[in-house]
Amino acid sequence: MIDDGTGLFTIGELARSTGLTVRTIRYWSDEGVLTPVSRSAGGYRLYDAESAARLELIRTLRELGLGLVDVRKVLDGERTVAEVAAAHVVALDAQIRSLRTIRAVLSTVARRGSTAEEMTLMNKLARLSAAERRRIMEEFVEEMFHGLDHVDPDIRERMRNTAVNLPDDPTPEQVDAWVELAEMVQDPEFRAQMRRAAEFNHGGRRQDTPAGASMWFVKRLIELTEQARERGIAPESPEAEKVLRELFGNADRADILERVKATHNVRLARYRELLGILKGTQVKAYEEEFAWVVAALEARTAS
Repeated sequence: MIDDGTGLFTIGELARSTGLTVRTIRYWSDEGVLTPVSRSAGGYRLYDAESAARLELIRTLRELGLGLVDVRKVLDGERTVAEVAAAHVVALDAQIRSLRTIRAVLSTVARRGSTAEEMTLMNKLARLSAAERRRIMEEFVEEMFHGLDHVDPDIRERMRNTAVNLPDDPTPEQVDAWVELAEMVQDPEFRAQMRRAAEFNHGGRRQDTPAGASMWFVKRLIELTEQARERGIAPESPEAEKVLRELFGNADRADILERVKATHNVRLARYRELLGILKGTQVKAYEEEFAWVVAALEARTAS
């Protein structure tokens, strides 16, 4: 407080009492959020006790991340602190989502050793809106099943639900998974692979085949194969033939091998794993069980 009996403060005295810099207080004063009550004979800005309290409020609002425009509205009574805080929460949420996306892209770039071009693509994919992500998945599913009326309805429904159930606010891990999944479903080779799997399902069903039969068969295959592996039955052993016969009957082994390879392989297993990450669930691919079946079939179809 200046020693003239007025009870007023200079900027330097406000700075010493609040711990703020003279430069910061002067800037806020220049911006009109801390108006001096008068000036000294030498032209210096002077502030009173109410100005000091106002300064503390300004500092608090600024430390919480509010811009000077919002600070001024609060100080002038145009908006309440609660209203500004609620709006700021929304803005912070958007900023957090953006930072999550940046983190996920950079971690993927670092892990893959990506080129600048790949990084640009990944960033573009990661920043797609929820609606744009769903559109990509819906187009992929539509192409997969187009014209295949006899595909198991349960499988078709599962795929379509997946296309519309991507998270609106993904975690960094889910952003990372989405980037990889988006690259995968837009890869012509993978799309053709998934179409081939759907065609096998379509061609292997009759009109009276009940919905869910495909899923039931997969569960049965996993169950029998797990039992065989637990009993130490090698795929090439004579005992494995009994397992194959129980699963496939007398169907042509070469044809069955082609179907199994088309519907259960490393890329499809990774596709299901990525979907699990996006849905927040763990998905077991049963790679060892299907590998056993493939090995057993190959042992009986080798020329």
